[in-house]
Amino acid sequence: MVSPEKQAALEARLAAIGVEDDDLVEKFILGSGSGGQKINKTSSCVYLKHGPTGIEIKCQAHRSREMNRFLARQELCERLETLRRDKAAELRDQIEKYRRQNRQRSRGSKRRSVADKRKLSQKKSMRRSPGRDD
Repeated sequence: MVSPEKQAALEARLAAIGVEDDDLVEKFILGSGSGGQKINKTSSCVYLKHGPTGIEIKCQAHRSREMNRFLARQELCERLETLRRDKAAELRDQIEKYRRQNRQRSRGSKRRSVADKRKLSQKKSMRRSPGRDD
């Protein structure tokens, strides 16, 4: 049995993520695995689908339907939070990459680049044939 405090904490977590009951499709299905007659006759396995993201969760960890409902919602929270974190990290990485690409070169780096260009220019001018004026 899930305590009312844990249930309230889970509901607060779901609300913070922005998951509403209307977004969820919940079904109770027959479980699989060992358990014999009891598992074949009760639908304690919980199937949960979050419509907006398409995340599907099937939970059959306990014999209790209420516990499985709680665990399925908890798993949904974790997956959605991970998805959000990954998207935020990806956006941060893109912004940082853009900043690195458009960052101005340091003074020393510019100086070395210009010196290399001059050296290359002199090398090429030495290759010109003496009779041609370009």
